[in-house]
Amino acid sequence: MGRPKKGTNRDSFDRNGNDDLSLPKATVQKIVSEILPSSSGVSFSKEARDLLIECCVEFITLVSSEANEISEKEAKKTIACDHITKALDTLGFSEYIPAVLEAAAQHKETQKVREKRGNKFEESGMTLEELEELQRQQFEAARERHA
Repeated sequence: MGRPKKGTNRDSFDRNGNDDLSLPKATVQKIVSEILPSSSGVSFSKEARDLLIECCVEFITLVSSEANEISEKEAKKTIACDHITKALDTLGFSEYIPAVLEAAAQHKETQKVREKRGNKFEESGMTLEELEELQRQQFEAARERHA
């Protein structure tokens, strides 16, 4: 695992009052559970999970701060994937770049599938008034079933 290089600007993050950021505990617990299946007999304490969350937030802050600096130097107003990979390299985490690029490609494919699903309203072939009437009828039928 790489070590971050000195000279990164982490202090401005703390001074802006954002040090109370966190990640959803349930999501982190799910990720940990997938890595450490119950059959392994290894458990993960709440304190360890909370420390892991703090480390993740710190890592995200470090990388995003560096990516922001890179994008600003390039006079860009949007941080792009390229800025993230350059930040990882600058900070000494270049071994993570292939995994990051793979995750970005998977995310892009997922987004394409979502876009292909289309708009249910447009695909229904019904007008908004027809859909509202159908909804009203279904609500009425549900009320009668549960009355």
